[in-house]
Amino acid sequence: SSGRSLPASSGTSALSAAQTIAVRGLFDGGMVMYDRGVSCTGQVEGGESDAVFQIENGGSLSNVIIGPNQIDGVNCQGACTLTNVWWSAVCEDAFSIKNQDAGETTTINGGGAFGALDKVVQHNGAGTVSISGFTVSDFAKLYRSCGNCDSMFERHVIIDGVTASDESEIAGTSS
Repeated sequence: SSGRSLPASSGTSALSAAQTIAVRGLFDGGMVMYDRGVSCTGQVEGGESDAVFQIENGGSLSNVIIGPNQIDGVNCQGACTLTNVWWSAVCEDAFSIKNQDAGETTTINGGGAFGALDKVVQHNGAGTVSISGFTVSDFAKLYRSCGNCDSMFERHVIIDGVTASDESEIAGTSS
């Protein structure tokens, strides 16, 4: 598809369990491609144990490529920062903001995602998600505000400088 340009990987790593980034922790993956060594199960909602990375509140993940052999890409517990994180093929979703509080912001700077049958970013918590300089191709939705969460919150999204191709919609919200 047009617009598809995944950066070169510096190696690969198949994780046997989700890698956790501690509260306010930083992880720089050095452009290694990480996955879980399992086949995508499509739009079946995975659990947190299915993620490649689990980021605790305030944690940061940078310079990583999420490979195709995974069920659930990256989960964030709130106020996370992603910098130059790429998904070669999205499974259920690429990035889920799970438990963010009102007043907190999760930031996505750069990076990109390809081949999402549904959503790329799933915003379940409260607060704001800011997406800038992101490349996305062959996807259904870049951003989705949770439509079936047990608790509904006021949510905000900022989308700036995104390069999108072969899409259905940029943002979907609940009303």
